[in-house]
This record gives sequence, structure tokens and C-alpha cells, in this order.
Amino acid sequence: MKKLFIIVFAIIALASCNKDLSSLNVDPKNPQVVLAYGMFTSAERNFADFITTSDVNNDVFRLITQQWTQTTYTDESNYNIYTRTVPDNMWIWLYRDVLKDAQEAKKIIPNDVQDPMVQKNQLALCDILQVHAYYVLVNTFGNIPYSQALTDSIYFPKFDDAKTVYMDLLTRLDADIAALDPNGESFGEADIVYKGDVNLWLKYANSLKLKMGILLADEDPEKARSIVESAAPNVFTSNSDNAIFYYYSASPNTNPVWADVVQTQRTDFVAANTFINLMNSLNDPRRPLYFTTDPNNSYSGGIPGKGNNYGSFSNFTDKVLAPDAPAPLLTYSEVEFILAEAIARGMNVGGTVEEHYNKGITASIVEWGGTEAEANSYIAQPAVNYAMAPGDWKQKIGTQHYIALYNRGFDAWTAIRRLDYPQLQEPLNAVSDFPVRFTYPVDEQNINTANYNQAAEAIGGDEVTTKLFWDKY
Repeated sequence: MKKLFIIVFAIIALASCNKDLSSLNVDPKNPQVVLAYGMFTSAERNFADFITTSDVNNDVFRLITQQWTQTTYTDESNYNIYTRTVPDNMWIWLYRDVLKDAQEAKKIIPNDVQDPMVQKNQLALCDILQVHAYYVLVNTFGNIPYSQALTDSIYFPKFDDAKTVYMDLLTRLDADIAALDPNGESFGEADIVYKGDVNLWLKYANSLKLKMGILLADEDPEKARSIVESAAPNVFTSNSDNAIFYYYSASPNTNPVWADVVQTQRTDFVAANTFINLMNSLNDPRRPLYFTTDPNNSYSGGIPGKGNNYGSFSNFTDKVLAPDAPAPLLTYSEVEFILAEAIARGMNVGGTVEEHYNKGITASIVEWGGTEAEANSYIAQPAVNYAMAPGDWKQKIGTQHYIALYNRGFDAWTAIRRLDYPQLQEPLNAVSDFPVRFTYPVDEQNINTANYNQAAEAIGGDEVTTKLFWDKY
């Protein structure tokens, strides 16, 4: 009887194994089928995280542009981007976590989506996101891997000429604008920025086109004019159009600044005196929106590049540090300053320089929680009023654009490189002149050596002081 029981049990067990054997190869935590909307959301989130993070291993632009400065560890405030291999981390984040995710979504969409209109809209949204990410890369490094960058079988991609890449990005953006159909749906709730609203994506794409066009103004004025004038009628017209990524108040979907500063209880940063002193000189109503007061109930900042005492200077308000603080990718205030600049350069986009300048200031103040009345009083001051403020149009627009780009380090860095205002102070122990690009990642130098050497030679040397193709002055 005992032997019979053993034999029967063995047969049942064997039958059970044969029946369910394939299920043992299924990992319930790693799905075998990935949906396009999931990859798009991932790309969108990763791009917002990169643009927003204050982690000095990945994004040091707030420090380079002297919006913030450091307390104990001062390398990045002194323009040292090598200690933490910032270029390598930035490169990986944008190529792997943004561009590649969006590319995978593009591959899946034709199989996922049957409606041709929805399919076209989804593909266009993925591409617009990729264009914006490439915009960041090419305007950080210069020549970059592009035509071979996302091809899995090419391990050592060539570096394409920066201007050639840039012009192709603009061609892609035009194609995306033409493909978008507001009568169709896109990604719905999976789109964290616009909840699938194609009309708003059209405004975003045109506003990005405007932003990309003005960057060419010193390098190719006529091309810049054509791009800017083509985009201008369809750009953002109010703060309600802003491209904003919305975080949640609970982990793991919080704003990276909250995770970097509050959750970790770190005291690494204070306001920089460059930024604070400028705002103080203009009696700027955004000071209590951007910063807390210091122990003397005033607004003050630390010296860039110096080890500053955390408790002695202004810090950051909840509007910056809240776990659900929204992350702007592109805003109406930015668009208005670009339109003001376009008119100052002789382009035909409607209105006057002063009108767009005033709208840019007002939009920024209101966006941060101020009022139109505060904006009007601020603009009326002789030091702010466009007709009376000191300097030429570059200084006037550049100064106010810089203030409006607070907490958006990369865009502030690009605006400073374009207009050369405001003129920043030299950090206490600067390791170089003001960086106008980042050096290529160490991994590219060591692994993709032949292509790296060719790229470095083509741009005039792999130095932080080598100007990009559009940076003429």
C-alpha cells in the first residue's frame, strides 16, 4: 500500500509539473509585453526628472548659472564638472532613459494602435519629446551621436555635426506639427503633461520651434527669421498653455528636488548672492516666492564657489521644495521674452518689444503665485521699465529672462550663453572660465575613441570653453 501511494503521488506530481511547467518561466514582476503608453510615460517622466533634479551627479546648471550655490562641497559651483562625471551621467540619462524609451514606444505603437489618427498623434508626441531631449544634448556638447545613436546593432556610433543635427531636429518638428490632428486622441491620461490634449501639444511644438529658431539668430539670421516667424502665430498665449510635468506628493512620484534636498535632509545649497543681489536691486516681488528670508529677515545669498554657512543665507520656499512641485519644461513667460527678442532683432512676430517684455515679466510673476498688480508696480520702476532700464535690448531682456528662468538651470544657462546677460561673477576657486559647453563623457573618450577624437577635432577641441556653432559672440 505504501509503495502504491508513492507511485500514485509521483504520477500526480509529474503530471502537475508537465501541465504547469511553462508557468515557471513567467516572471510576474517583469511583463513580457510592454505597451506603448507605458514607454511614453516613462520617457516623459525621465525627461522631466532630468530637467528638474538638483542632484549634483547629474544636473549642476543651477550652480553654474549662480541661482544656487553650495555650502560644503563646492566643486560644481567652481565649474568642476569632472569630480562626479556629470557629463557621463547626463549622457546616459538622456540617451538611455528618455530617447530610447521614446524610440521603443514608436516601435510598439503600430502594433498597439489600430486607429490611424491616434497612431499618428502618438508617434508625433514621442518625436516631439525626442526633439526636445536632443535639443538639450546638442546644446550641451556640440557634435553628438544622432543618426546611429539609437541603433542597437551599432556599438560605436559616429558623432554627427551639431548644426546638421539641429537642422534635422527642426525638420522633424515641422513634420510632427503637420502630423498632429486635434480631432483625434493621443495618449490620454498616460500623458502626464497635457493629458493627451493634442491642441496643447501643437502649441508646445510651435513654442519649441520658436525657441530653437531664436538660437540661430547670430549664426544664420535669415534662417532664424523664417523659423521664428513661422512658429510665432501658434505658440503659447497664456500660462494655461505651459508644458508642465505634474508630480505627486507621495513617493516614488515626487519632485526630484524634494527627494534630493528635503527627504535626504541635506543642507548642501543656499541661494547665490548673484541672483539675490540682482533681485534686491530691483525690489523684485518674486523674492518671497523663490526664497525664504535669512536670520536678519532679509534676502541674502552665499558667495559662488565658497563654503557658505547654511543657516546664514536665504533658502528655498515650498514652491521649490514641495514634493508635488510642478516641473516646467517650457513656459509662456519664456515664449514672450523670445518674442520680445525677435522684434528687437527685426523679425515680424507682431506687437512691440516692450509689450512682449512686459507680458514675459507678468507671466512669470503670476506663474509663481504673484499678482498682476505686483507685476505692474514692478514694471513701472525705472530699473525695470523697458524704456528706462539701463543697457541695450540684450541686457534688458537677458536680465529679466534670467530672473524668470529661476529653478530652470539648463534653460538659464542657454539664455546666458545666447545673450551674455547677466554677467556672472567669477566663482571663488573657478577651475575654468564660464563653461559654454560640457566636455564629452569619459566613457566615450575611452570606448568610442576614434569617433570621439574626430568629434573633438571637428568642434575645435573638447574644452568647456569651446563655443558651440550658434554661439558667435
